[in-house]
Amino acid sequence: MIEPHAPAPPGSPPSWGGPGGSSDRTGGSSDSTGGSPDSVRLPVRPAVGRFLVLAGVFVCAACGLVYELELVALASYLIGDSVTQASVVLSVMVFAMGLGSLAAKRLRRFAAAGFGAVEAVLALVGGSSAMVLYAVFAWTGGWGGLWADGPRFLLVAFSLTIGVLIGAEVPLLMELIQRVRRQDAGGAVADLFAADYVGALVGGLAFPFVLLPFLGQLTGALLTGTVNAVVGAALVLGLFRRDMTRRARWLLLTANAVVLALLATATVLADDFERAARHAVYGQDVRVAVKTDVQEVVLTGDADGRPLDLFLDGRLRVGGSGERRYHEALVHPAMSGPHARVLILGGGDGLAAREVLRHPDVRCVDVVELDPGLARLARHDPGLSALNEHAYGDPRVHVTTADAFRRLRSTPTATYDVVISDLPDPGLTASTKLYSQEFYGLLRRVLAPGGRLVVHAGPLAARPRAFWTVDATLHAAGLRTAPYRVAARDTGLAPDPDRTAATPDTPRDWGFLLAARTPPALRLEPTGPRPRTLTPPSLTQDARAASRARIDGLPPSTLVHPRY
Repeated sequence: MIEPHAPAPPGSPPSWGGPGGSSDRTGGSSDSTGGSPDSVRLPVRPAVGRFLVLAGVFVCAACGLVYELELVALASYLIGDSVTQASVVLSVMVFAMGLGSLAAKRLRRFAAAGFGAVEAVLALVGGSSAMVLYAVFAWTGGWGGLWADGPRFLLVAFSLTIGVLIGAEVPLLMELIQRVRRQDAGGAVADLFAADYVGALVGGLAFPFVLLPFLGQLTGALLTGTVNAVVGAALVLGLFRRDMTRRARWLLLTANAVVLALLATATVLADDFERAARHAVYGQDVRVAVKTDVQEVVLTGDADGRPLDLFLDGRLRVGGSGERRYHEALVHPAMSGPHARVLILGGGDGLAAREVLRHPDVRCVDVVELDPGLARLARHDPGLSALNEHAYGDPRVHVTTADAFRRLRSTPTATYDVVISDLPDPGLTASTKLYSQEFYGLLRRVLAPGGRLVVHAGPLAARPRAFWTVDATLHAAGLRTAPYRVAARDTGLAPDPDRTAATPDTPRDWGFLLAARTPPALRLEPTGPRPRTLTPPSLTQDARAASRARIDGLPPSTLVHPRY
């Protein structure tokens, strides 16, 4: 709760006055530079003024946390590895807040003008940060060299700048609240931080539940900057205008008008900007672009002879002839043996199900996909449904929208003959639990006697340690493995979860692990359908190539100690 006025201890000097400073709040001359350290005249009663200052603290704190979360979310989407990005943003920002607090000590004599200037700059920098970061990623990310790391450098720069500005708020607000009504330092700090922390709570909840789903990252950040500028200017010009010179008031008013005009213009152009940036990232033939509750799904091509490409959160998941090569290598070795009941984890595009259904004796295919929007596209989009050969129209296929980990915990023992794990790369933070020892223990439980599990374990050539960590984790869960890798002959699936461009000397491939309770035989079903891109000799060669790259002695990955 906000404390009522508490008198300072007897003999304590006013916080706004130096030695010999006057405590008179009704008189005193204005400082020629725009602030008066020993008097302030308010247009409202001190109690109302104090409430308005704390309300301003509340709103500014909410805006500051939104900037923080927006940087973390956008960096995780553009760069990858949300744990690393969150750590970078939060640690740099907290460090910068300390620098900002120290720097603001020099502005305390001009607290009103200084706070107004800080809020105007913070509104512009924080509000535009998402758009600038996305622009650098879209238009310079493919240039290579240092430009490829442009979003990383810009992320640190924004975190540092926003942190300094947020840190500068507290000393200035402390000075302003003491000018409104003299209070002991402990009570003033308690009130100030109470309003600050409650505002941070509101901003932290508003970002994922209101701003992100209804406005998106770009418009949400711009709107937050607008609110920040309006509240900061209103607080200073409305409450402390007598504490500034006429020139300072006009400068602050003009600066905020410019900031609001820039933010409003950017908001109006946000949709056009996003379309242009999307074309810069995906090319000019974007056919479908939807933001589901889980991810951004983009379809390009499938017209005028161009192959269909599917991007999930900016990462190429289906592309050209590499699509069939990937899915045949994923599915067909696991189908050698009993395969009446098949579970596909991920694979919402229906392409793994297409390969499974090529085996006529399959009786049931359960697809567990986290994103219902992707499953709807796979069922109804003409290009994607044609590519998966209308797999979702087959009565044997049942699609469940659920988290794979949670779904497996409620699955009866020995339910499936084959489990196909077509999940995002283990290097993505959101996927690490789906490559953990606990997860593979659940998969081992749902396998029928003689059942097989196949896991997409990421690129072997580009990320050998991650691949062999998956192998070690499967072994720790009581499974035996047969590794193999398939070379990519075209762009195929993006090999790096963090979108780091592979060097020309790095071969592009996909790594897989076939697993079972006993050592599995890596082969194709002799009486099954013949894959177009995979043959028994090539599969044997792929297994030998994987074995030559083996790294032994790696620890398994667990829920509490992820290794990827």
